[in-house]
Amino acid sequence: MTSPASLASDDPLAGLRWTDDHCHVHYRGAPAEQVAAAVADALAAGVERLITVGCDLEDSRAAIAAAADHPEVFATAGVHPHDAKDGIDGLEALLGTPGLVAVGECGLDYFYEHSPRDAQREVFAAQIALAHSHDLALMIHTRDAWDDTFDVLAAEGTPERTIFHCFTGGPAEARRCLDLGAMLSFSGIVTFKNSDELREAAVLCPLDRLLVETDAPYLTPHPHRGERNRPALVRYVGAAVAEARGVTPALIAQVTWDNATRTYRLPVG
Repeated sequence: MTSPASLASDDPLAGLRWTDDHCHVHYRGAPAEQVAAAVADALAAGVERLITVGCDLEDSRAAIAAAADHPEVFATAGVHPHDAKDGIDGLEALLGTPGLVAVGECGLDYFYEHSPRDAQREVFAAQIALAHSHDLALMIHTRDAWDDTFDVLAAEGTPERTIFHCFTGGPAEARRCLDLGAMLSFSGIVTFKNSDELREAAVLCPLDRLLVETDAPYLTPHPHRGERNRPALVRYVGAAVAEARGVTPALIAQVTWDNATRTYRLPVG
């Protein structure tokens, strides 16, 4: 676990406030003490707000429970494309929960195809409709499915506050997302050596459309590859984006904090 003392005064990442706008700190019903330890670890590293993300109904309930226990944690509720075959019955009932800030993650995943593509598209469309009707942000997962993702959004209408989580496209995909008014959220992949096109997209992205995330426990950023990812490491994602853009980590910390506040309607303090 990171301690405040481990962030030396000459560390350019010391003293900065971060929001991890997509993680799974509850990780499918993790014990309360494990969640508390992850939150404490994040706070010690300057990560003062965490969006913990639901991937099915049970997982969404666990996310909501984690948010209820920790004022620094906010929840989403959604059905991941992997679980689209099971439908979304019961999801809408979770959307009025205090501290719930988005529908998702939802979308299309044609890499694994754990659910049939037609079911994925139907469930994605239904969750877009819920984001509209409940005036919630929409958190999108898309993998190897760009064209169909844009087609479903065109048919249903892109919610005003839409986030492409763990954005993995290049400049062309970034422009299409930005043309919809969406936010781009960059994960630890932006720190990987072979991610030049992704870094180009991070440079292209306007500062007011930029978010950073860990997707913990997945996608651990450099220089912590090989470890289990955790929200405390989001500062390395921010630092990589800053380096690509030729700006300070402090600027990225501030703009992504402000962007998360606006996008998820988080408390300003």
